[in-house]
Amino acid sequence: MHSLTVTVGPRAFRIGSIWRAPLAQLAALYADYPQPADSIAHYRIRLDAPRWMRRHLRPQVAIQGDYTLPEAVPLPYSQAILAAEMGMNLQIALGERRLMLLHAASVEKAGKVVILTGESGSGKSTLAAMLGEAGWRLMGDEFALIDPETGQAFPFPRPVSLKNEAIAAMQALAGEERFGPLLKDTPKGDIRHFRPSADAVARMAEPGTPTLILFPRFGANWAIRPVGQGEAFVRLTQASTNYTMLGERGFSALTRLVQSVPAKAIDYMSGAEGISIVESLFEGAGA
Repeated sequence: MHSLTVTVGPRAFRIGSIWRAPLAQLAALYADYPQPADSIAHYRIRLDAPRWMRRHLRPQVAIQGDYTLPEAVPLPYSQAILAAEMGMNLQIALGERRLMLLHAASVEKAGKVVILTGESGSGKSTLAAMLGEAGWRLMGDEFALIDPETGQAFPFPRPVSLKNEAIAAMQALAGEERFGPLLKDTPKGDIRHFRPSADAVARMAEPGTPTLILFPRFGANWAIRPVGQGEAFVRLTQASTNYTMLGERGFSALTRLVQSVPAKAIDYMSGAEGISIVESLFEGAGA
């Protein structure tokens, strides 16, 4: 069994695989990421074949680890790196007990954090990645981690999963060396992972203060509307994978978040327009 251990923000992962090549691809994506100081991983993932024959004959990858979904369908071996990323998502989504998780992207400037959340396909990951190339620090595209006691947002800057047209859009902004291999015909179309900047990785231990919550929607005519505290609360409970698990701590943390941080829904037709809206609202929020 081959293995790779990597720290992302406040959590460390150990990824094992019966195949060497997927871990070599992951090692390239996570080349700038540190090892855990004590060599202990919080979560473990293993890439294995669902049956022995699938190691060699039309190989398939099953995601295993501390937490699993028994009904999950194996992926083709050509998508093993995607399986590893999905395994990391699964472990923290099902296993995190201290920090509140929001299925959201987040960016930071001057110590203040903008949280971007919405349904899959809303464009939040691509917009966050573009902001990361426009003077913001990319804190993450998959999860925003909120400390229930302090309300601070912690970075979780994994490689961004870019899909379909978003791949070319980011290739126009960043060098080829920051992209992983192209994964074709996945359940969500073509996917290519994009490595955050060296600065975003180097500052993974620096939290920030949530200042603005945005619900973006790409592909619609320019629009901005306020989102009330009640609507924001409900939408964020739906975006949290461990809100119920945290119980009263989760309720108090989410209540404090929506009461202290303004929320807006934004529609935009291009990345440039989305960036312009975010920066205008950020300045208007007194940031």
